[in-house]
Amino acid sequence: MLLINAVDPAGLHELLARYGIGIKYIASDQAIPGSFWGESEAGLVGSLLCLREDTPVHSALHEGAHCVCMTTERRAALHTDAGGDTAEENAVCYLQIEWAAILPEIGRQRICSDMDSWGYSFRLGGAAVWYEQDAADARVWLIDHGILDAQGALTYASR
Repeated sequence: MLLINAVDPAGLHELLARYGIGIKYIASDQAIPGSFWGESEAGLVGSLLCLREDTPVHSALHEGAHCVCMTTERRAALHTDAGGDTAEENAVCYLQIEWAAILPEIGRQRICSDMDSWGYSFRLGGAAVWYEQDAADARVWLIDHGILDAQGALTYASR
């Protein structure tokens, strides 16, 4: 599992800043505020992503993608539980894979492997196969909400 302390933080900071998402690092002996899963998993409080050095990168990308995919009203009240429906959750997974592809130390293959190791579940058995063969609805959701353009490129806009 690729952890935050194993990657250069500049790329993640730059990416998330384009969406207005800040990052707060928490001391290794402290609980992560806004963490739905607890332990080392990323937390969300409004537009602030809370991480520790032992936070998995996939968790940081996933929670950041939740922040981008939710409505402005939900984002304003956000603390811990991102909520959303199945279609939005699928879009979040798709977006985190897209983000991983543009972060040089991560990439699609690595993030999909880590998603599988963590326990994400997809109909076709794995994140990479889902992304390649079964995620058209997630891509369309992201396009419909202005997060991707019609060609599937990142717009750097939130829902």
